[in-house]
Amino acid sequence: MAQYHHNPNQEQELPPQVLVLSPPPAFTAFQHNFSAKFRILKAYESPLSTDLFLANYAHSVRAVLCSGRTPITADLLRRLPSLQLVVTDSTGINNIDLPECRRQRISVANAGSVFSKDVADFAVGLLIDVIRRISAADRFVRRHLWSTHGDFPLASKTNCILQFDP
Repeated sequence: MAQYHHNPNQEQELPPQVLVLSPPPAFTAFQHNFSAKFRILKAYESPLSTDLFLANYAHSVRAVLCSGRTPITADLLRRLPSLQLVVTDSTGINNIDLPECRRQRISVANAGSVFSKDVADFAVGLLIDVIRRISAADRFVRRHLWSTHGDFPLASKTNCILQFDP
Protein backbone atom coordinates (compact mmCIF):
# COMPACT_ATOMS: atom_id res chain seq x y z
CA MET A 1 0.00 0.00 0.00
CA ALA A 2 1.43 3.37 -1.02
CA GLN A 3 1.85 5.99 1.64
CA TYR A 4 1.15 9.64 1.04
CA HIS A 5 3.80 12.03 2.29
CA HIS A 6 2.93 15.69 2.48
CA ASN A 7 5.46 17.83 0.66
CA PRO A 8 5.54 21.38 2.10
CA ASN A 9 7.03 22.64 -1.20
CA GLN A 10 4.25 21.09 -3.30
CA GLU A 11 2.58 24.44 -4.01
CA GLN A 12 5.87 25.88 -5.23
CA GLU A 13 6.33 22.93 -7.62
CA LEU A 14 3.12 23.68 -9.48
CA PRO A 15 3.39 25.71 -12.68
CA PRO A 16 2.65 29.43 -12.23
CA GLN A 17 -0.92 30.63 -12.57
CA VAL A 18 -1.67 32.92 -15.51
CA LEU A 19 -4.86 34.95 -15.56
CA VAL A 20 -6.56 35.41 -18.93
CA LEU A 21 -9.40 37.94 -18.69
CA SER A 22 -10.17 37.96 -22.41
CA PRO A 23 -8.24 35.63 -24.71
CA PRO A 24 -5.93 37.28 -27.24
CA PRO A 25 -5.84 35.59 -30.68
CA ALA A 26 -2.35 34.18 -30.02
CA PHE A 27 -3.63 32.46 -26.88
CA THR A 28 -6.60 30.98 -28.69
CA ALA A 29 -4.37 29.63 -31.47
CA PHE A 30 -1.68 28.19 -29.18
CA GLN A 31 -3.63 27.45 -26.02
CA HIS A 32 -2.34 23.88 -25.80
CA ASN A 33 1.26 25.19 -25.67
CA PHE A 34 0.43 27.58 -22.82
CA SER A 35 -1.51 24.94 -20.89
CA ALA A 36 1.48 22.61 -20.84
CA LYS A 37 3.66 25.10 -18.94
CA PHE A 38 1.19 27.21 -16.95
CA ARG A 39 -2.00 26.82 -14.97
CA ILE A 40 -4.36 28.97 -17.00
CA LEU A 41 -7.20 30.77 -15.20
CA LYS A 42 -9.81 31.57 -17.85
CA ALA A 43 -11.91 34.30 -16.27
CA TYR A 44 -13.86 34.70 -19.52
CA GLU A 45 -15.18 31.11 -19.26
CA SER A 46 -16.16 31.32 -15.61
CA PRO A 47 -19.83 31.62 -14.59
CA LEU A 48 -18.59 33.89 -11.79
CA SER A 49 -18.45 37.63 -12.25
CA THR A 50 -14.93 39.01 -12.68
CA ASP A 51 -15.04 40.37 -9.11
CA LEU A 52 -15.96 36.98 -7.63
CA PHE A 53 -13.48 35.20 -9.87
CA LEU A 54 -10.69 37.49 -8.68
CA ALA A 55 -11.78 37.12 -5.05
CA ASN A 56 -11.28 33.35 -5.41
CA TYR A 57 -8.08 33.25 -7.48
CA ALA A 58 -6.28 36.62 -7.32
CA HIS A 59 -3.92 35.66 -4.51
CA SER A 60 -2.02 33.13 -6.64
CA VAL A 61 -1.90 34.83 -10.05
CA ARG A 62 1.69 35.45 -11.13
CA ALA A 63 1.06 36.70 -14.67
CA VAL A 64 -1.74 38.27 -16.72
CA LEU A 65 -2.06 37.60 -20.44
CA CYS A 66 -4.18 40.20 -22.22
CA SER A 67 -4.97 41.77 -25.56
CA GLY A 68 -4.84 45.44 -26.44
CA ARG A 69 -8.57 45.80 -25.82
CA THR A 70 -8.39 44.54 -22.21
CA PRO A 71 -7.81 47.35 -19.69
CA ILE A 72 -5.27 46.50 -17.00
CA THR A 73 -6.16 49.13 -14.43
CA ALA A 74 -4.55 50.11 -11.14
CA ASP A 75 -7.56 48.59 -9.34
CA LEU A 76 -7.02 45.24 -11.07
CA LEU A 77 -3.27 45.31 -10.40
CA ARG A 78 -3.84 46.03 -6.69
CA ARG A 79 -6.16 43.02 -6.47
CA LEU A 80 -3.40 40.67 -7.69
CA PRO A 81 -0.84 40.62 -4.83
CA SER A 82 1.42 37.93 -6.38
CA LEU A 83 1.46 39.45 -9.87
CA GLN A 84 4.92 39.72 -11.43
CA LEU A 85 4.24 40.08 -15.15
CA VAL A 86 1.67 41.54 -17.57
CA VAL A 87 1.96 40.32 -21.17
CA THR A 88 -0.03 41.75 -24.06
CA ASP A 89 -0.19 40.46 -27.63
CA SER A 90 -0.49 44.00 -28.97
CA THR A 91 2.28 46.42 -29.88
CA GLY A 92 0.76 49.16 -27.77
CA ILE A 93 0.61 49.23 -24.00
CA ASN A 94 -1.78 52.15 -23.51
CA ASN A 95 -4.34 49.73 -22.02
CA ILE A 96 -1.98 48.96 -19.11
CA ASP A 97 -1.53 51.27 -16.12
CA LEU A 98 2.26 51.56 -16.38
CA PRO A 99 2.76 53.88 -13.36
CA GLU A 100 0.99 51.33 -11.14
CA CYS A 101 3.07 48.50 -12.65
CA ARG A 102 6.25 50.47 -11.89
CA ARG A 103 5.06 51.19 -8.35
CA GLN A 104 4.40 47.49 -7.72
CA ARG A 105 7.50 46.36 -9.65
CA ILE A 106 5.43 44.39 -12.15
CA SER A 107 7.18 43.71 -15.46
CA VAL A 108 5.32 44.48 -18.70
CA ALA A 109 5.96 42.82 -22.06
CA ASN A 110 4.33 43.43 -25.43
CA ALA A 111 4.66 42.24 -29.02
CA GLY A 112 6.91 45.18 -29.89
CA SER A 113 7.52 45.55 -33.59
CA VAL A 114 7.10 41.86 -34.38
CA PHE A 115 4.08 42.52 -36.62
CA SER A 116 5.28 45.79 -38.21
CA LYS A 117 6.48 44.36 -41.54
CA ASP A 118 3.40 42.17 -41.87
CA VAL A 119 1.11 45.12 -41.19
CA ALA A 120 2.96 47.24 -43.76
CA ASP A 121 2.73 44.47 -46.37
CA PHE A 122 -0.97 44.03 -45.66
CA ALA A 123 -1.60 47.80 -45.93
CA VAL A 124 0.10 47.95 -49.34
CA GLY A 125 -1.91 44.92 -50.45
CA LEU A 126 -5.15 46.55 -49.35
CA LEU A 127 -4.20 49.77 -51.12
CA ILE A 128 -3.63 47.90 -54.40
CA ASP A 129 -6.87 45.96 -53.89
CA VAL A 130 -8.91 49.14 -53.41
CA ILE A 131 -7.31 51.13 -56.23
CA ARG A 132 -7.43 48.27 -58.75
CA ARG A 133 -10.79 46.97 -57.39
CA ILE A 134 -9.55 43.37 -57.24
CA SER A 135 -11.96 42.16 -54.53
CA ALA A 136 -14.90 43.98 -56.13
CA ALA A 137 -14.13 42.40 -59.50
CA ASP A 138 -13.86 38.97 -57.88
CA ARG A 139 -17.30 39.36 -56.25
CA PHE A 140 -18.73 40.57 -59.58
CA VAL A 141 -17.47 37.48 -61.41
CA ARG A 142 -18.44 34.98 -58.70
CA ARG A 143 -22.00 36.33 -58.63
CA HIS A 144 -22.26 36.16 -62.46
CA LEU A 145 -23.29 39.82 -62.51
CA TRP A 146 -21.96 40.44 -66.04
CA SER A 147 -25.15 38.87 -67.42
CA THR A 148 -27.34 41.56 -65.81
CA HIS A 149 -24.93 44.46 -65.32
CA GLY A 150 -22.65 44.16 -68.35
CA ASP A 151 -18.89 44.47 -68.18
CA PHE A 152 -17.17 45.26 -64.91
CA PRO A 153 -15.92 48.86 -64.92
CA LEU A 154 -12.18 49.12 -65.31
CA ALA A 155 -10.16 50.15 -62.30
CA SER A 156 -8.00 53.23 -62.14
CA LYS A 157 -4.24 53.20 -62.35
CA THR A 158 -2.08 54.39 -59.50
CA ASN A 159 -0.27 57.60 -60.31
CA CYS A 160 1.46 58.03 -57.00
CA ILE A 161 5.01 57.26 -56.02
CA LEU A 162 5.41 55.31 -52.82
CA GLN A 163 8.63 55.85 -50.91
CA PHE A 164 9.85 53.33 -48.38
CA ASP A 165 12.66 53.78 -45.91
CA PRO A 166 14.73 50.60 -45.72
